[in-house]
Amino acid sequence: MRKMRGAQGAILIMVLFLLAGCTKKSQEAIATESSPRVIVIETESTTEETESLTEPETEETEEESQARVEKDGKIRSYLTGEMVDVQKADRRPVAVMMSNDKSALPQYGINRAGVVYEAPVEGGMNRYMAIMEDYDDLDRIGSVRSCRTYYTFFAREFDAIYAHFGQSTFALPYLDNVDNINGIEGVGSSAFYRSSDRQAPHNAYTSFEKLQSAMEKSGYSQEYAPDYKGHYRFAKDGKEIWLDDSLDAWKVVPGYVLSEPYFVYSQEDGLYHRYQYGDVHSGSEGPIAVKNIIIQYCSSGHYATTEYLNIDVHTSQYGYYITNGRAIPLSWEKDGQFGVTHYYNVDKEEITLNQGKTWVCIVSTSDFDKTEIHGKDD
Repeated sequence: MRKMRGAQGAILIMVLFLLAGCTKKSQEAIATESSPRVIVIETESTTEETESLTEPETEETEEESQARVEKDGKIRSYLTGEMVDVQKADRRPVAVMMSNDKSALPQYGINRAGVVYEAPVEGGMNRYMAIMEDYDDLDRIGSVRSCRTYYTFFAREFDAIYAHFGQSTFALPYLDNVDNINGIEGVGSSAFYRSSDRQAPHNAYTSFEKLQSAMEKSGYSQEYAPDYKGHYRFAKDGKEIWLDDSLDAWKVVPGYVLSEPYFVYSQEDGLYHRYQYGDVHSGSEGPIAVKNIIIQYCSSGHYATTEYLNIDVHTSQYGYYITNGRAIPLSWEKDGQFGVTHYYNVDKEEITLNQGKTWVCIVSTSDFDKTEIHGKDD
């Protein structure tokens, strides 16, 4: 076992910055960055690790492999890449803003999310955007919290209808760019209710029926936009992505300070199980586990003299893709102001995700040295 520190860490960071097309000033700053706490275990390749991240294996074209064709009442989900009932997969998802305050736990409905975005807000707290297509039987979703600017862009990437309970002053003008249900005004005020088992502001919840009613009253179409082609590229049915030339990644610590979350890989189910606040992170339907983790580093600052974060989700940076106990560095680029974010490997090829749930950790570039990726025996 060897630890990747010092010069090796600096080289990795330089590669990541160069992939992201950094400025000369950013490159010069690399020398002063702390190296990542990354542990690499020397292991032999197993026979099942045969499919690389981008290696073509059949004559099937990329367009054919990502096609959404109905079969036996199911069609491929834009969120997970899995075959899902047409009624759900062909309907625009809902992106619900959720609290992560300890007093608000558990989050109701988060286990149903095909994609979760986790990003910092003010005061060191994180907040979630749970993007769901399978929520028809849920009568309690939340608790629902207020919008921050960058979440409006995440919702647009999935052509989702964004549900939130208020917003920061700085986010208000950006809400014009996304179909949204706002709990503090207009039709949206009827889409939420207060529970008696939590204290405000952690007791605002919604439900499938209330969201559907608000969508109808707002005149929002629940059909995907005709030009929407999805966000991620997924592995083909029956195939697994095994990352070549990669880091051992059995425990992943994004680096958020307050809730101190981390993920632990399980060989038994091939998933990353999430922990926070010193314990298993459970939603209302049990422990949370995902197939893919994306750590996306973004430049960030503050609005004027306030505590409100201004996270830049448009200027290309770097990150990691993590699946099946392995991790690779990536660079990311956003496809225009309202387009999707594309993730690329070191060869500048767009990465392919394993089918299943994905958790996206948005981390400030200034907090890069707080991220830890540990090997099996660490």
